[in-house]
Amino acid sequence: MSKLILASKSPRRLALLREAGIEPIVTAFDTDETITEKLTPEETVVTLAERKAEAAKTYLGDDALILSADTVVALGDTIFGKPKDEQDADRILHLLSGSTHRVLTGVCVARGDVTVSAYDCTYIQFNELSDEDIAGYVATGEPMGKAGAYAVQENAGHFVKKMDGNYDNVVGLPVGLCADLIRAAFGLDLYNDFNGERKDCISE
Repeated sequence: MSKLILASKSPRRLALLREAGIEPIVTAFDTDETITEKLTPEETVVTLAERKAEAAKTYLGDDALILSADTVVALGDTIFGKPKDEQDADRILHLLSGSTHRVLTGVCVARGDVTVSAYDCTYIQFNELSDEDIAGYVATGEPMGKAGAYAVQENAGHFVKKMDGNYDNVVGLPVGLCADLIRAAFGLDLYNDFNGERKDCISE
């Protein structure tokens, strides 16, 4: 049975894989997410996913099959990652109110000297949100740790007026894209080759 390393601390990504019958080994390492060069949001998520895979490979060696990902929300060329604090979450949600924005997830798969990456994009149109809507949502604490300061699978689902694209991508991991990359690069079937015994070993 092949072993898949999920290089992510995100419980949402792990849950999506498990819902698809995939049981990865979970581990993640600190990664510099500073972007100094001029990149589009699409280039940014791919770059960050590749950095996370490279960081994991440094510790785990060339034999490990590593899956990493990074998700951001983009309004035009403006990128919204995880909010710094409640005030930042409030600011982000006011900007997204009534808008159509993109949720982008970069995915990277790496083993040995082979690294492949791509991204998925979902368009989300928000309803107009009142100050009270936003304040109440921020007060729940849910926006913290979420790209774009919201979780569509939780209480922010009612903010969404229209969605065009992959729901799993918005949650944080387009599993179908992961399967395509693993099949193309390594000839493995994500859905059948990685359903072994559960083993989590998260590293800070």
